[in-house]
Amino acid sequence: MAAVNFALAGLALGSIAALSGMGLLLTYRWTGVFNLAHGAIATLIAYLVYEAVDVAHWPIGVAAPLMVLGVAPALGVLMDIAIFRRLNRRGASPAESLVATLGVFALFLGLVSVLWGQQTRPAPSLFPVNTWKLGGAFIHVDALIDLGIVLLATASLAYVTARTRLGTEIRAVVDRRDLAELSAVNADRVSALGWAVGAGVAGLTGALIAPILSLNPYNLTLVILEIFAVPVIAQLASIPVAIAAGIGIGLVSSELTQVHLGGTPGAFLAAVKPNLYLLGLLAGLFIITELREVGSQDAGTASRLASRRGATATSRRRSLDFGIGGLLLAAPLVFPQDALRYAQQVPAFAIVFVSIVAIVGYSGQISLGQAGYAGLGALFFAKFSTNTPELVALLFGVVAAGIVGFLTGYPAIRRRGLFLALTTFAVGAFVDRFVFNQPYFTNGVLVRRPDAFGIHLVNDRAFYLFEILCLAVALAIVRNLRTGRLGRTLIAMRDSEAGARSVGINLRVLKIFIFTVSAALAGLGGALLVQTQGAFDSTQFQPIEGLLWFLTVVVFGADSAAWAVIAAALVVTINALTHNADAYAVPIGLLALLLAGVPGGVSEIWRRIVESVGVPESWLRHYAAQRPPMPAAVALSERGRAALARVRR
Repeated sequence: MAAVNFALAGLALGSIAALSGMGLLLTYRWTGVFNLAHGAIATLIAYLVYEAVDVAHWPIGVAAPLMVLGVAPALGVLMDIAIFRRLNRRGASPAESLVATLGVFALFLGLVSVLWGQQTRPAPSLFPVNTWKLGGAFIHVDALIDLGIVLLATASLAYVTARTRLGTEIRAVVDRRDLAELSAVNADRVSALGWAVGAGVAGLTGALIAPILSLNPYNLTLVILEIFAVPVIAQLASIPVAIAAGIGIGLVSSELTQVHLGGTPGAFLAAVKPNLYLLGLLAGLFIITELREVGSQDAGTASRLASRRGATATSRRRSLDFGIGGLLLAAPLVFPQDALRYAQQVPAFAIVFVSIVAIVGYSGQISLGQAGYAGLGALFFAKFSTNTPELVALLFGVVAAGIVGFLTGYPAIRRRGLFLALTTFAVGAFVDRFVFNQPYFTNGVLVRRPDAFGIHLVNDRAFYLFEILCLAVALAIVRNLRTGRLGRTLIAMRDSEAGARSVGINLRVLKIFIFTVSAALAGLGGALLVQTQGAFDSTQFQPIEGLLWFLTVVVFGADSAAWAVIAAALVVTINALTHNADAYAVPIGLLALLLAGVPGGVSEIWRRIVESVGVPESWLRHYAAQRPPMPAAVALSERGRAALARVRR
């Protein structure tokens, strides 16, 4: 009977997960966009319900329907009209739409953090939390209501799609939007409906799950992001499979709470119990890409995120750029002590952002897990710095992050676009849950700065100089990735993997290489960042930070290392002025939505402004007006040379 009680208790979370997965699938199938903002919408609506009920003292029967059935669908329609309809009309790539959802994610999550803070709050329950006793079993009323909502939503969806004209139009738009529009189907109406229903389901998910988990912006959002396992297990296609997966994982998670083991198995089980949805996400990604060929559901690469214009500057312009950059980076050396301590974060963040430029801007791979690599570099440095020389410990941190990046590079061989993004996010979340949040790895960790200058912790200026040296090394590495034969092969892979493969480029080795280098650089940045704080703080390296860092780099220029450094300075400045580590998400989200149609982001806008105002031609001479050359000079294989000869003939 105890097993029955635990199973009934698991219905609540399982039903909510199934509902969330169904909402994601509906949005994806009706609009073609996988909504990474789903968790942020759920969190925002949960906080609005809390504000209306606990602060404004509205009746729950008024506040909840208004937020879930009114505000949430309205947000979905607004997103469609203001953002995604515009992207669709100009033929934006799936990667650009994915970044737009991240812009919404950052904006909503940043607003929640700024308005309500990071403290944990109790959330009002939508339904009674009473239990009924039936024989020896205890039935939770709220769990039954949640299950009833899922079944009702499924039945309604099945009826609409199979029995109504709207369902016929939806199927037509999903299959071929262009042909549906030629048949007088209002595709915009179908798209708006998809976003409204998806956002409404997200809002309902947040309102239902918040009383179980309590209100905390990052924790609540991360749990809902991990529920991405449900649509992934369903292979982004089957709603019944998604419902079964959501409820099934919830039931297994509840049943495991009554299993108690000792020693190492007990510690392992304690770590696994609350993270079954994350493990399900990893398993689903393995199934969807390893056990079957990736087809039309693949979301492409990040090639459209980079600027399409090459930039080969004169020596005078390069000297000017380096001179200005050097002066700006050296300026904190004359700052007061408190300001200098904030400024120390700039080189550390800059190195992490530059690592994202290497993986995204130079090779076209979408990576959302850089926070995990940075955190590993920080943790390994802290662990080894107590027993080994600090510079050696720094090297250990870089190598440890590079090894994890190497292991991530193998799955990247068969993944692109959406699936690669979800895989790297899942890896970052796995590291966070199973390493950063486990006392075995983090207890007793002390942080010591390198003593290469023969000084102590109090000398912040010497440490800042050391950071600048590390940043210079990182920039030199990234510059070598951009130039020469290696740079041409990376750009070829970014622009067209099929084309690069046809001329003999070994994409398998190239992907593993760039993931390893990028992760190692992120590990270096993380090791420096933890030294600026004087202690290892796992909240600095949460998976959500990886999403925000990726978005920041794309907004400022996915293929510009210089603008990555500027972005780092802006992030640190905003956080210092607002005394809120999450405040930068709001302007970054707004910029992402405003610049959704500009490959190259802020750096490309700046280049256009500079050229339009008539900068002296001697500064801009030899800037190429065309794209970076395709790898004609790359050494071809025998098959590649034969194919190229046939094309030329």
